[in-house]
Formats: sequence, C-alpha cells, structure tokens
Amino acid sequence: MSSYQSYIYDLSEVKIIEEIAKGTGTSSLGGRKEKKYDWLRPRVSKLHHLGHRTPPFRFILLTVHIFTAIFFSFFFLQNRMGIKGLTKLLADNAPKSMKEQKFESYFGRKIAIDASMSIYQFLIVVGRTGNEMLTNEAGEVTSHLQGMFSRTIRLLEAGIKPVYVFDGKPPDLKRQELAKRYSKRADATEDLNDALEAGNKEDIEKFSKRTVKVTKQHNDDCKKLLRLMGVPVVEAPSEAEAQCAALCKENKVYAVASEDMDSLTFGASRFLRHLMDPSSKKIPVMEFEVAKVLEELDLTMDQFIDLCILSGCDYCDSIRGIGGLTALKLIRQHGSIEKILENLNKERYQIPDDWPYQEARKLFKEPSVLTNDDQIELKWSPPDEEGLITFLVNENGFNSDRITKAIEKIKAAKNKSSQGRLESFFKPAPNASVPVKRKETTQKAMKEPASKKAKGGAGKKKK
Repeated sequence: MSSYQSYIYDLSEVKIIEEIAKGTGTSSLGGRKEKKYDWLRPRVSKLHHLGHRTPPFRFILLTVHIFTAIFFSFFFLQNRMGIKGLTKLLADNAPKSMKEQKFESYFGRKIAIDASMSIYQFLIVVGRTGNEMLTNEAGEVTSHLQGMFSRTIRLLEAGIKPVYVFDGKPPDLKRQELAKRYSKRADATEDLNDALEAGNKEDIEKFSKRTVKVTKQHNDDCKKLLRLMGVPVVEAPSEAEAQCAALCKENKVYAVASEDMDSLTFGASRFLRHLMDPSSKKIPVMEFEVAKVLEELDLTMDQFIDLCILSGCDYCDSIRGIGGLTALKLIRQHGSIEKILENLNKERYQIPDDWPYQEARKLFKEPSVLTNDDQIELKWSPPDEEGLITFLVNENGFNSDRITKAIEKIKAAKNKSSQGRLESFFKPAPNASVPVKRKETTQKAMKEPASKKAKGGAGKKKK
C-alpha cells in the first residue's frame, strides 16, 4: 500500500487531492491544514509535466497511481467506524483544537490504543498481495501478529507505554450498523469470487480488502502476543473506544490513539490519529484536545454529543440532508436535538421512524466501561523470552534470529522508557520554609528529543 493510500482517510482529504490534481491549489481546509498535502504537489506537477513530455502509457500509469489514492480513501471511509465528517468539521470550525506532533514527542507517555482498529489495518496492509496473506505452516494468517509485533516495538523504542484495549460485546444499538457491514462483506466476497474466476488482478486487490474482518482468533492471538511482550491488555466490557476514553478521563493514560473520531464523543481528553501508521510514511501524529474542541465550537459536552449524533454515528441513522455543518448551526441555534426536532422543517427533512437518538446519547454519556472501582492495573513488565520464541517461532513460523534480536530491542526499549519524561524531573518540590526575601531569577529550560523504529518477520503467503 502506497503512502498516498495509507495517508488519506477522510472524504475532506479526497477533495483536497482532487483540487490539487486539477491544479487549483486551494482547499476548504485552509492554508495551515493544506500544508499536509505538499508531498503530493511535486507528484502532480510531474504528472502534468509528463503528460506533455513522455509516452502516453507513463502518463496514464501515474494518473492511475494518484487516483488510486482517492479510491482507497473512499474504501477506508466506508469501512471505518466513527462520526461522519468530524475531522473536516473541526478543521474548518475548531482548527486550534488539532495540532500536528512528532511521533517522538510522546516519549514517556501512556497511550490507550484501540486494538481492533490496529488489527484491521494490519490485516489489510501487512504482507498482502491481492488475496494472498502471510500464514504459518498450518495455513493460519499471521499478518496481524507481524503488524502488532513490529508496530508495538516501534512504540516501545520511542519510549511510549502502550495499553491495548480490546472490544467486548457490542451494544444492541449497534446491530443495524454491524448488519450493514456484514452485508457489504458478503457482496464483496461475491465480487471477489467473480474477479478470481476472471483473473482480474485489480478487482482481486480491491475486493479482497473489502472482505477483511477481525475475528475472535485474531484478537486472542494479539492478546497473547502483547502479554508475552510485557504490554498491558484491557478487555473492555463493550466498546474499546469508550474504554480508552474512560482510561484517559481517569488520568490512567495521557491520550487515546485510534482512527475513530468517536473517541472524542466518548469524552477522551486527548485523541491521537496516525500514531500507529508505519514510520516509512513519515506522517505526523494529529492530536485533538476535547476541551479546545468545545471552546472553539462554543458547545457544552452534551451539545457536542448531540452534534455527533446528528452528523452520523454507529448507533442510529442520521437525518437525511443534515451533515456536520448544518448540524453545528442547528445545535448552536437550538441547543439540543429535542429543540431542533420541535423547530425542524418536516417537509424538507425526514426524521427516521422511531429514531433512537436518546439511546445513542446515553451510550456516549454512560457507556459500559471498567472504572477505578474495577481495579484496572496497567503494568509494563519484561518480555517473556521463552514464551515469545515458542509462540512466534515454533508455532507461527517467524524467523528465529529476527525474533531474538527483536526481544533484545524490547528489553532495551523498556529500560529506556523507565527513565521517564524529562519534564517530570523539573516539577517544583513543595517547601515548608519559604524565605522572606528572594531575588528574582530567570532560567531557561532545556529540551531534548528521542528515538526510532523496528522489524519482525514471518510466514508465507496464503491464497
């Protein structure tokens, strides 16, 4: 998967690329946000240049390459969970709530990670060619293990303390959304079979990705791997995003890392996107702060939740014709969904029958999560060397030398991260005896950077 394909996730980003490709050079996200796409401009310029100077087939090839990025953005948009269009809405209306950060800046931070989203990405990207995937000798898929192992080592080497949170039982209100996804996968499976019969490589690549599903076995494999690596695992009673947000609100972790924007709707104080992207993409982490979101949008948390429900969430249908911007205007004008419904033009907007917005609101405000009372223990321990070799090498066909070297990296990384963040050493200590007079002095704080990356290795291809 190319850097273009992994980078572009939102429909708003598709529009920017379309504008750049057309040569307009402008976007609705504004100058600062648009700088993210400077990497694409030289490629587009080269594309226009090649259109005049090179044989037609090269021009066509580059055109297909760039617009493949646009296709994949639609693919991820359709298969991702969360709040529809929230990234663009915040970029346009609350730009100070989001900022680009370097991966290394999270040294010493505890980060709650939505495990299912990460596993889903690994299954799509790692070791996949067409409908072939990495497998062990028994023919069992190992792409998720390779991705989880190498990506977690990268986090540990950067001094980050990851906490992986796994989904539990989905809420009943999510059944309709899950049924839609099941139907889409079934359709994609039929299309994939047709593509395989026809030998159409492009369609095989396209439809095989649409059939990906994270199974209980994938989750169990990753839980076992992480525990052997000495990384804490939390099994949520229901939604992983809600559990991540709860850990963040209780100050057990610094931030939540996912690609699902509904982490903010669940109240995560800080939310990170692109933290789990591979280092080769050189994509900055995008950090959101919910307090700044509310301040810039001039909304309460309850109103923000209503805004997200109106925009479109996993728990109920939205009102056709009301997108993010219209929802924001209506919430600012009326203050709640109830007041909006009282004043909404019923001829113009059709409200879904038995619309369960109140139940959706309750799920966001009072989700089923483990709390401090449940005595959640987040403990990072040394890796189980023998256990890792048995599980990865003996049972799943990973390369023995690579795993041995990777274990040494884990041990070194954990020793380094135990040093803590530099700022923790400069917190003012309480002093009972305060001098009567003191000359004012000024000091300059010194800052220092941090670290790098990793690899694992396993298996063969599965058709």
